[in-house]
Amino acid sequence: MPGTTETLLDSNLESVDSAENMAVDAAKTLGMDEDACMDLGLAVREAMVNAVGHGNKYSPDKKVRYILDTRSDSLHITISDQGEGFDPNRVPDPTQGENLMRGSGRGLLLIQTFVDEFEVRKSASGGAEVKIVKYAN
Repeated sequence: MPGTTETLLDSNLESVDSAENMAVDAAKTLGMDEDACMDLGLAVREAMVNAVGHGNKYSPDKKVRYILDTRSDSLHITISDQGEGFDPNRVPDPTQGENLMRGSGRGLLLIQTFVDEFEVRKSASGGAEVKIVKYAN
């Protein structure tokens, strides 16, 4: 069912789970197969972990804005944190030799792999804003 839901989530791991579950439930409602639902869930989980951990630094005073826009053929998800934002072009490439063993830096690559459209920009409030689109096939 087409419609938009906007939620303010706390900066904790329970919110990561909640955002992932909302996305997967919406994907199932759109008729996406199990693989597409899992891909979307992983992408949303990565984006939320970045927002909660890197952006808001798990601060109880900061929220993550989560917008789930269900359309007849796709899901559009926007995740915005209240951190300082970042330039995705300055994130080290996790596929390059010197970065292969680093414990971080793979989230953006994973998100891009699992969704149809992906964009990162600075939000109006200064934090990072991630936009994800997954089409129903």
